[in-house]
Amino acid sequence: MRGGLAPRAVPVSRSRSEVFDDLVLDAVDELEEHWSTELAGVEFAVEEVPPIDQRVTDFDPEIVLDRGIPLGRLYRAGAAEIAEPVIVLYRRPVEARAIDRDERADLVFMVVAELVAELLGKDVDEIDPPH
Repeated sequence: MRGGLAPRAVPVSRSRSEVFDDLVLDAVDELEEHWSTELAGVEFAVEEVPPIDQRVTDFDPEIVLDRGIPLGRLYRAGAAEIAEPVIVLYRRPVEARAIDRDERADLVFMVVAELVAELLGKDVDEIDPPH
């Protein structure tokens, strides 16, 4: 028998990239329940890895780091090529730090929440109050 074990429309055949995109969308949807007005013009994006030139040696509140590796970054509006704020998550560094899908979902949400808090000038506990 040749071919895939499941048809393309079945979730089991989704790529890791597509699954990660869904985790980001889920995190954004959850935050938009309370912050939809503030997040109306914000774009969310996923890149495989951070740019090579994005080594961070000093504290930068617009970058979420783990052991010096960026997991996500906020690009504020106003730069020549950026009209609206953009929050970017880096898929491979996030995946490398999570054991399973649930842990990956938690990490994605944490990175998105921290960057949204930075964008809005709020504490992350205001954005996502502890349960």
